[in-house]
Amino acid sequence: TQVEEGAISLWNWAVTKHTSSVVNDEQRAKLRFVACRLVCLCEGSDPPEATIRRQILMSMKTGKGWIDIGKAHLADGFLEIAMSSIEKLYAKLLKGSDGEADIHVHKADVEKNLFKVLSYQAESAVAQGDFQKAVMCVQRCKDMLVKSPKETCYLSVLCYNFGVETYEWKRYEQSAFWLSQSYDIGKMDMKYSVGKEMQAKVLRLLATAYFEWDCNLYLDKALKAINLANQESLHPAGFFLKLKILLKSGASDEDINSAVAEFLHHETSLDFCLNTAKLLLEHGRESVGFDFLKSVPERFESSSDLGKITLLHIEFLLQNKRELLAKQKVEEIIIGHYTGKQLLPEALNRLHIILWDRAAKHYEAKSYSEALHWYNYSVSFYTPGQIDQNLAKLRRNMASCYLHLKQVDKAKEAVKEAERCDPNSIFTKFSVYKIAVMEKDTDKAVEAVIEMGKLAEKPSQHEDKLRVEENTGTNLLSLAAQIALENKQQDVAIKALEYLSEHLQDCRQLFAALKCLVRLTLSKIMAENEGKSVVIKFGNVFIFCSEIVTYVLNNTFSAAHKRLAESFTEEKFTGDMRILEAHWFRKIAWNLAVQFRGCPEKMRDFFLLSFKLSQICPSDKAVLIAQKTCLLMAAAVDLEMGRQEVTPSEQMEFFTQALQHLQTCKEIWKVLKLTGDFAKDPTDTLLLLYEFEARSKLSDPTLHNLMESVWEQPQIEVKTLEIIASLAMESPARYPVLCKKALKSALNLHRKQTNIDAVEFSKCLHSLINLSLPTGLTDLDACVLQEVWDYFEDALNVVSITDAYPEMEILWLMTRAWNTGIFQYTVGKYKEAEQWCGLGMRFLNHLGSLKKSYE
Repeated sequence: TQVEEGAISLWNWAVTKHTSSVVNDEQRAKLRFVACRLVCLCEGSDPPEATIRRQILMSMKTGKGWIDIGKAHLADGFLEIAMSSIEKLYAKLLKGSDGEADIHVHKADVEKNLFKVLSYQAESAVAQGDFQKAVMCVQRCKDMLVKSPKETCYLSVLCYNFGVETYEWKRYEQSAFWLSQSYDIGKMDMKYSVGKEMQAKVLRLLATAYFEWDCNLYLDKALKAINLANQESLHPAGFFLKLKILLKSGASDEDINSAVAEFLHHETSLDFCLNTAKLLLEHGRESVGFDFLKSVPERFESSSDLGKITLLHIEFLLQNKRELLAKQKVEEIIIGHYTGKQLLPEALNRLHIILWDRAAKHYEAKSYSEALHWYNYSVSFYTPGQIDQNLAKLRRNMASCYLHLKQVDKAKEAVKEAERCDPNSIFTKFSVYKIAVMEKDTDKAVEAVIEMGKLAEKPSQHEDKLRVEENTGTNLLSLAAQIALENKQQDVAIKALEYLSEHLQDCRQLFAALKCLVRLTLSKIMAENEGKSVVIKFGNVFIFCSEIVTYVLNNTFSAAHKRLAESFTEEKFTGDMRILEAHWFRKIAWNLAVQFRGCPEKMRDFFLLSFKLSQICPSDKAVLIAQKTCLLMAAAVDLEMGRQEVTPSEQMEFFTQALQHLQTCKEIWKVLKLTGDFAKDPTDTLLLLYEFEARSKLSDPTLHNLMESVWEQPQIEVKTLEIIASLAMESPARYPVLCKKALKSALNLHRKQTNIDAVEFSKCLHSLINLSLPTGLTDLDACVLQEVWDYFEDALNVVSITDAYPEMEILWLMTRAWNTGIFQYTVGKYKEAEQWCGLGMRFLNHLGSLKKSYE
């Protein structure tokens, strides 16, 4: 009992809360489901009449609830419970009846519920696609209408709804059955009928179902249905459908005229008449259609929307290639516009569209004069001085026509009007640009391109703005570059390509633009020979290259590198394409770097760009060699610039950059040496010399550690040691100990040669003596003097065995030895003085023509 009471309370709560929108339809269905199930579970073996009636009500409503929310499969069980409960109730009522009268009352009472359950079961069956079950349920309901005529309207509408559902599912055969049933049921009892309008609605849908099912096969049925519908209740939709069926069936013009005439007696709307005319004309019934159109204005003389008829007339005249008649109609509208018979705004907009469309067709066919004729019609509807974006677009279109006709002055006038109406439009700037290019006004063309580039970066600010696609800016800039190239205006094309490359998203288009920009710029370099410039060598010719041009080149390569270095998601731009583009740009950057001999800074920048671009390519041997060379060249340039007269801070920056390039280069060189034999490659030497110079001039404390490994190298060359010695004392570096050590090592290598190069030996010895025996010093350590003495002895040994020792060097050695003796004499060291002066006199014997002068 408690469970049953709780279930009934839950049921009642769901009903009351649904009305106040606390629970939605699905939640209510679930609550009813629970309450109904609980009540069924509480049923005893012989429930009282009230309990059975409640169970019937709850089961029916629960089933209907599931149907209404689209879960018909959950409804069937509850509807079966309702049916079973109805049978129980009928048996119980019969058992307690007193006679025939009671039985009739009970039967009528029970049949009301039975009718509802059967109709719900039909709904569920239709929803689940069980056509046969639905038919059976409806037939039983139909049989019960004799005793329950009040349900006629309900059942007729139910069948109509089934017809609508199955029509929407394109089950035309089933739809036709249900609609026929709806119509037949609606005629069963006129007192409780759905009414003529509803019957006509059913028949119209029935005709439509036959029409769409198979018009050829069911044409007669469709016509019969629509004729019946129109007899029941004439409606524009019924007439329109009948006309469609007749047209589809290929009826004669006479039959079509009859159908139209039949309907003209009735009151209709202007839009309906227009749609009828459209239908006739679209089906090629020109004669009937145009006659009908001519009759329409008489019926709607007082309508403010009468212009729609004329517009439709114009459209179909144009479609049927009766352009002259269409022009006459347009001119009539223009005259009316200025004599108080203006079109409504919506109709006027439609007319502009028609006129522009016709003009565009002539433009595409290259009939520019004819296009202008139609554009001028459109202009006629604008007042002088009016500002309108559409007028700007119209003027731009007219300017394009004038340009094709070589009427530049008229084109300029049209563009001026466009600028007045819409000065901040990229399309207007493009029109200005085209005229500037045609007139070869480079400055104005470049200015227009700059404006276009700026406008491409931001969306239109107009409230009534034209919808512009995202890539419109890039398309126009691309077209601008193309126009400039066609007209041989390189400066303009370069500027257009610059802006284009900033906005392109499509990788293939971007790299095509960048490559074109590079080629154009190089072409410009070849043609350029004045202005602020740097010298650049192409082949055997030195030409001038302006800073602006080099700036463009640098930016172009930087943009290419930036885009290539990004991760790609475009399907059309494959990894192989990316590598090919990277190779192209790195090779061109390399060639440019080589050509920029007169401008070291540019040379270095392009070598570094080539290196960066090569990092995107696969690291094969050729690419590694290119990378190594780029970095060596960049380091060499930085060192060279550091040697110039620059500030100490700039000098340090150059040497630091050089060191960075060298560190990267060393890593690449390690990998490269694993790929083959590089015995004759000078890279190791260059790396050593460049690094030594950079570190020595940066006063790097690790310099001595670097040199320790150098002294131990068995293959080091004399020239390398001599360069190290020179660099060690080149300002701002000062490392006399390292210099001396390098010179000593070089001298040792000279000694070991089978045939001593006397000239090179003399230079090395000269430097070593100069370093060890500073000029003018008298207080020298004995060890130092002994060391220097040994160098002089070395020199004598070489001089004595070769005639190639330079005479001036012999003279210099003799003089230095004699002067050293004199310095010793002045401080009272007579023994040492005699030794050194004697050493000098030993060189005297080896002098040639100068011997007599010094004897």
